[in-house]
Amino acid sequence: MHPTARPHRNAFVATLFVAAIALASAAATVAADAATPQQAFAAENAAAMDRMMAAMDVPPSGDVDRDFADMMIPHHQGAIEMAQAELRYGRNEQLRRIAQEIIVDQQQEIAAMDLALDRPAPASHAAPTQPAPPAPVAAAGAYDHPRATHE
Repeated sequence: MHPTARPHRNAFVATLFVAAIALASAAATVAADAATPQQAFAAENAAAMDRMMAAMDVPPSGDVDRDFADMMIPHHQGAIEMAQAELRYGRNEQLRRIAQEIIVDQQQEIAAMDLALDRPAPASHAAPTQPAPPAPVAAAGAYDHPRATHE
């Protein structure tokens, strides 16, 4: 990568991150204002899709493997968020079990992609069906991931 491209790319990534946070905040507001579980599910799903699509829009780095991982990781994170919404609102036990499996499988694949590129794995989080541990002082966002920097 050309040395002058890094500041521009970092600004682009920062802009995407801010946009993802804004979308998450808006989705939380919409979900909280939803009159029915179906409306809350639809709002959370739409927000997850919007965050995923924004985070997958990665400019080419010149490294096919890195670009693949940089697009697939947000794709997997989007699947995790949609599966979490199914666990919050869904009632079909077979689909809830599939959602649990999606969460575990996608988290493992994200960790495998990070490992393949010698990047640190993302922070661990409690399973959506388990109580969360006390929040750390500075919690990272779902899309706050080392992949975003293209070092």
